[in-house]
Amino acid sequence: MNRQPFVAALRALRQTLLGPDAPVGRPLLARWPRVARYAAPVGLLAALGLFWITFAVESEWGLPAPIAVLFAAMTVAPLLALPRRPLLAWRLTVLALLVCTFNAPADQPWPWTPPLALGSVAVLAGVVARVDRPVLAWVVAISTVPVLTLVHPDNRPAVLALLGASAIVGDLIRRNRLSRRALAAQTEVSEREQERRAVLEERTRIARELHDVVAHHMSLIAVQAETAPYRLTDVPAPAAAEFVAIAASARDALTDMRRLLGVLRSETAGPQTAPQPDLTDLGTMVDAARRAGLPVTLDAELVDDDRVPAPVGLAAYRIVQEGLANAARHAPGAAVRVTVRVGPSRLGVRVQNARPAEAGSRPGEAGAGHGLTGMRERAASLGGTFTAGPLPDGGYAVTAELPYDAEGGDR
Repeated sequence: MNRQPFVAALRALRQTLLGPDAPVGRPLLARWPRVARYAAPVGLLAALGLFWITFAVESEWGLPAPIAVLFAAMTVAPLLALPRRPLLAWRLTVLALLVCTFNAPADQPWPWTPPLALGSVAVLAGVVARVDRPVLAWVVAISTVPVLTLVHPDNRPAVLALLGASAIVGDLIRRNRLSRRALAAQTEVSEREQERRAVLEERTRIARELHDVVAHHMSLIAVQAETAPYRLTDVPAPAAAEFVAIAASARDALTDMRRLLGVLRSETAGPQTAPQPDLTDLGTMVDAARRAGLPVTLDAELVDDDRVPAPVGLAAYRIVQEGLANAARHAPGAAVRVTVRVGPSRLGVRVQNARPAEAGSRPGEAGAGHGLTGMRERAASLGGTFTAGPLPDGGYAVTAELPYDAEGGDR
């Protein structure tokens, strides 16, 4: 004989009568914070009103004042406990239904006062929306005991139907709440996975671009090493062998980098044959933004920009490109100023837009994409710093500091 269902039923009964209370979960008025702040005082006033109505009804029935106060308190107490302790509220309700019936006059069709009858239905609907089905079955079964023993036989079918309807509605509410909670958790996981994937894709894109720059330098090294013995006169044999070894090492490095690029490149990505942009292409990009309707001002001091390494120039170009895209997307019509400063060992980039005429979402908010993440990744890959945030006047600015060695090699 399988005893598991019997053991599970006893465990659920113990949970119903003596177990810890059901988890509260999210408050009912959490979606409306302005209304939630008035819930406590309004609920307290409603409880005082029910207490006074119950006391008045009990007094009309001829009960002594202390007994009437006790029964009124037993009527209101479950409603006060319901938001935080639903199972405790139901237990107090069952106790009130059993105790507060003996005060009803014989000519009354119902054994309870109207506040107690309506309050018990509200408590039942509240508790069944928060408990599991085994506990729900015991709650409904025990709630029928006062009905079957104290309610007039002519009124029992209606009361039992009301209990059944409350149980069904509460169970539907509970299942809907659990489904929405699971959906919210899954959505959060999907958003985090999408963000992580965007970061990885941006890093892969940066790696591919850096591969092109480094491969160009390695090709130059290989060519210079191979042609050095022919360009120089009286090259000793050991030096010529060194040049041959350097050229062979450079070719091996190029082969390894091509293999690395094959790993980084996605299956759908085609070959990138266009040259990578640098600081000298900023003017062309700004002109294109102006033709698209974005009021852009370029403030760049690019004198002696040959000392800026190609990876740093490429990162600066991409940061300005993404900054202009964010300004056009989130601050349409606002004036944009692009500032580029070439220092002895650092390149400063700043894209700042004025306050937009129409309020729009800031970069980083819902629907803004991952542009800031890409800019931050580019700066971090070069050992630089990146900051982004709103300005006191309502505008927005992104700033990057990209270090490099004065001799021309990026750090």
